Amino acid sequence: MRCTVAVISRDRRRSLLDVLSRLAELPGRPPVIVVDNASTDGTADAVAERFPQVRLIRADDNLGAVGRNAALDHVRTPYVAFCDDDTWWEPGALDRAADLLDAHPRLAVVTGRILVEPGGREDPIVPELRDSPMPGPRWLPGPALGSFLAGASMLRAEAFREAGGFSPRLWLGGEEELLSADLLALGWHLCYAEDVVVHHRPSRLREPHRRRMDGVRNALWTTWLRRPLPSAVRRTGGLLRRVPRDRVTAAALLRAARGVPWVIRERRPVPPAVEARLRTLDEPQRRSRARRYVS
Repeated sequence: MRCTVAVISRDRRRSLLDVLSRLAELPGRPPVIVVDNASTDGTADAVAERFPQVRLIRADDNLGAVGRNAALDHVRTPYVAFCDDDTWWEPGALDRAADLLDAHPRLAVVTGRILVEPGGREDPIVPELRDSPMPGPRWLPGPALGSFLAGASMLRAEAFREAGGFSPRLWLGGEEELLSADLLALGWHLCYAEDVVVHHRPSRLREPHRRRMDGVRNALWTTWLRRPLPSAVRRTGGLLRRVPRDRVTAAALLRAARGVPWVIRERRPVPPAVEARLRTLDEPQRRSRARRYVS
């Protein structure tokens, strides 16, 4: 077995059980790990009862994206396919992603084509992935990426561990960008694969204002942690011009400001070659309709 599927969830019992049913029907029946982030709706008990073959980790607190780090402690396969509690991999997609990782030893991440259900329409972010202007080595089997979408990506476990996994400070919301910068700085590569298909049925159980606050805060933190000063200033200005001028944004900026001391202590700009590649994405991301900070 080449791949383990790791799912994080909180208080989305019905959606998660549906995803696990779909994963159980995949060819080869890959091992599945579920990290329950301290759900209060009986999610963990329902998983244990209906899917005894799933490795269930009951977190004492809501770990956010760091729940994926907890899952990696139990992964024994070379690759891990992340999955949210409202996404699932199409039959055959796991094998196609693993084949790409097998064939390219310095490839760390394969992000698939996301289809939104019901209806199977393409997620708005997909054209950006497909048309990524970021340069990459000739051997790369798809467009080079500067970040990835955790709920629709397979990662090389070795690379994930080498880069330190997801940052506990960022918790959840754009947490992939910081990890991606660290992977690139270590000489790993990320790519998009058109024939690796992941389905997404967005859950209605969301906290849009909380997600926006965390997204704005994390975008600022990641920018100042890893981008050189000129890029950090430019990206910050661009972000501030795009976000709504309301109380949610004000709260996000206050939370970002509170992190200034540790950001300064832990700031480690990426190497110039990596910065040059990331800079090619700044303008497309600024124009992106799929990356709007609204709620």
